[in-house]
Amino acid sequence: MLNEFKKFILRGNVVDLAVAVVVGAAFNAVITSLVKDLIQPLINGITGSSKGTAIQGIAHFDALHHHFIFPWGDFVSNTLSFLTIAAVVFFMVVQPLNRLQSLANRSKSPEEPTERKCPECLSDIPKAAKRCAFCTAKVEPITKA
Repeated sequence: MLNEFKKFILRGNVVDLAVAVVVGAAFNAVITSLVKDLIQPLINGITGSSKGTAIQGIAHFDALHHHFIFPWGDFVSNTLSFLTIAAVVFFMVVQPLNRLQSLANRSKSPEEPTERKCPECLSDIPKAAKRCAFCTAKVEPITKA
Protein backbone atom coordinates (compact mmCIF):
# COMPACT_ATOMS: atom_id res chain seq x y z
CA MET A 1 0.00 0.00 0.00
CA LEU A 2 2.91 2.37 0.69
CA ASN A 3 4.31 1.75 -2.81
CA GLU A 4 0.94 2.62 -4.34
CA PHE A 5 0.85 5.85 -2.32
CA LYS A 6 4.40 6.69 -3.49
CA LYS A 7 3.37 6.13 -7.12
CA PHE A 8 0.30 8.31 -6.61
CA ILE A 9 2.26 11.18 -5.05
CA LEU A 10 5.07 11.06 -7.59
CA ARG A 11 2.68 10.97 -10.53
CA GLY A 12 3.26 14.16 -12.51
CA ASN A 13 -0.31 15.37 -12.71
CA VAL A 14 -0.83 15.23 -8.91
CA VAL A 15 2.22 17.38 -8.28
CA ASP A 16 1.31 19.73 -11.14
CA LEU A 17 -2.18 20.20 -9.73
CA ALA A 18 -0.89 20.88 -6.21
CA VAL A 19 1.63 23.43 -7.52
CA ALA A 20 -1.06 25.07 -9.66
CA VAL A 21 -3.37 25.48 -6.66
CA VAL A 22 -0.68 27.06 -4.47
CA VAL A 23 0.70 29.37 -7.16
CA GLY A 24 -2.81 30.21 -8.38
CA ALA A 25 -3.88 31.29 -4.91
CA ALA A 26 -0.83 33.52 -4.62
CA PHE A 27 -1.43 34.97 -8.09
CA ASN A 28 -5.04 35.68 -7.13
CA ALA A 29 -3.75 38.11 -4.48
CA VAL A 30 -1.67 39.92 -7.13
CA ILE A 31 -4.63 40.30 -9.50
CA THR A 32 -6.96 41.39 -6.69
CA SER A 33 -4.43 43.97 -5.57
CA LEU A 34 -3.91 45.19 -9.15
CA VAL A 35 -7.62 45.85 -9.55
CA LYS A 36 -8.16 47.25 -6.04
CA ASP A 37 -5.05 49.42 -5.81
CA LEU A 38 -4.36 50.56 -9.38
CA ILE A 39 -7.32 50.09 -11.72
CA GLN A 40 -10.18 51.01 -9.37
CA PRO A 41 -8.57 54.29 -8.21
CA LEU A 42 -8.04 55.21 -11.86
CA ILE A 43 -11.71 54.55 -12.63
CA ASN A 44 -12.75 56.47 -9.50
CA GLY A 45 -10.57 59.40 -10.50
CA ILE A 46 -11.98 59.53 -14.03
CA THR A 47 -15.61 59.21 -12.97
CA GLY A 48 -15.23 61.43 -9.92
CA SER A 49 -16.63 58.71 -7.68
CA SER A 50 -15.48 58.63 -4.09
CA LYS A 51 -16.61 55.07 -3.46
CA GLY A 52 -13.76 52.67 -2.91
CA THR A 53 -11.20 55.46 -2.51
CA ALA A 54 -7.99 53.96 -1.20
CA ILE A 55 -6.62 54.86 2.19
CA GLN A 56 -3.07 56.19 2.47
CA GLY A 57 -2.33 56.50 -1.24
CA ILE A 58 1.28 57.04 -2.10
CA ALA A 59 1.14 58.35 -5.66
CA HIS A 60 -1.19 61.33 -6.27
CA PHE A 61 -2.09 62.67 -9.70
CA ASP A 62 -4.36 65.54 -10.70
CA ALA A 63 -5.52 65.27 -14.30
CA LEU A 64 -8.33 67.60 -15.36
CA HIS A 65 -9.23 68.15 -11.69
CA HIS A 66 -9.79 64.45 -11.07
CA HIS A 67 -7.72 63.05 -8.26
CA PHE A 68 -6.04 59.70 -8.73
CA ILE A 69 -4.73 57.96 -5.62
CA PHE A 70 -2.65 54.84 -6.25
CA PRO A 71 -1.72 52.79 -3.16
CA TRP A 72 0.93 50.90 -5.10
CA GLY A 73 2.71 49.65 -1.97
CA ASP A 74 0.07 46.93 -1.44
CA PHE A 75 0.42 45.84 -5.07
CA VAL A 76 4.22 45.63 -4.81
CA SER A 77 3.92 43.71 -1.54
CA ASN A 78 1.50 41.18 -3.08
CA THR A 79 3.71 40.81 -6.16
CA LEU A 80 6.79 40.12 -4.01
CA SER A 81 4.77 37.67 -1.92
CA PHE A 82 3.71 35.85 -5.08
CA LEU A 83 7.28 35.63 -6.36
CA THR A 84 8.47 34.35 -2.97
CA ILE A 85 5.76 31.66 -2.84
CA ALA A 86 6.49 30.62 -6.43
CA ALA A 87 10.22 30.37 -5.68
CA VAL A 88 9.66 28.32 -2.53
CA VAL A 89 7.30 25.93 -4.36
CA PHE A 90 9.76 25.59 -7.24
CA PHE A 91 12.87 25.01 -5.15
CA MET A 92 11.31 23.03 -2.28
CA VAL A 93 8.71 20.94 -4.15
CA VAL A 94 9.20 20.87 -7.92
CA GLN A 95 13.00 20.53 -8.06
CA PRO A 96 13.23 17.75 -5.42
CA LEU A 97 10.38 15.80 -7.02
CA ASN A 98 11.96 16.13 -10.47
CA ARG A 99 15.23 14.85 -9.00
CA LEU A 100 13.42 11.88 -7.40
CA GLN A 101 11.69 11.11 -10.71
CA SER A 102 14.99 11.17 -12.60
CA LEU A 103 16.59 8.87 -10.03
CA ALA A 104 13.63 6.47 -10.17
CA ASN A 105 13.64 6.43 -13.98
CA ARG A 106 17.42 6.05 -14.25
CA SER A 107 17.31 2.25 -14.15
CA LYS A 108 14.41 1.89 -16.59
CA SER A 109 15.21 1.11 -20.20
CA PRO A 110 13.74 3.41 -22.81
CA GLU A 111 10.53 2.18 -24.42
CA GLU A 112 10.55 1.20 -28.06
CA PRO A 113 8.79 3.84 -30.16
CA THR A 114 5.38 2.88 -31.54
CA GLU A 115 5.46 5.45 -34.33
CA ARG A 116 7.68 6.28 -37.27
CA LYS A 117 7.96 9.03 -39.87
CA CYS A 118 6.13 8.79 -43.17
CA PRO A 119 8.77 8.84 -45.95
CA GLU A 120 6.63 11.19 -48.04
CA CYS A 121 5.29 13.87 -45.67
CA LEU A 122 7.37 13.14 -42.53
CA SER A 123 4.26 12.94 -40.31
CA ASP A 124 4.23 10.53 -37.37
CA ILE A 125 2.34 7.34 -38.23
CA PRO A 126 1.98 4.00 -36.39
CA LYS A 127 4.68 1.42 -37.22
CA ALA A 128 2.08 -1.10 -38.43
CA ALA A 129 0.38 1.38 -40.80
CA LYS A 130 0.11 0.45 -44.49
CA ARG A 131 -0.94 3.93 -45.56
CA CYS A 132 -0.18 7.40 -44.18
CA ALA A 133 -3.25 9.04 -42.65
CA PHE A 134 -1.97 12.50 -43.63
CA CYS A 135 -0.80 12.20 -47.24
CA THR A 136 -2.32 8.75 -48.03
CA ALA A 137 1.00 7.45 -49.36
CA LYS A 138 1.45 3.68 -49.25
CA VAL A 139 4.11 2.60 -46.77
CA GLU A 140 5.52 -0.77 -45.78
CA PRO A 141 4.36 -1.78 -42.30
CA ILE A 142 7.02 -2.53 -39.71
CA THR A 143 6.13 -5.64 -37.79
CA LYS A 144 7.90 -7.11 -34.78
CA ALA A 145 10.17 -9.95 -35.72
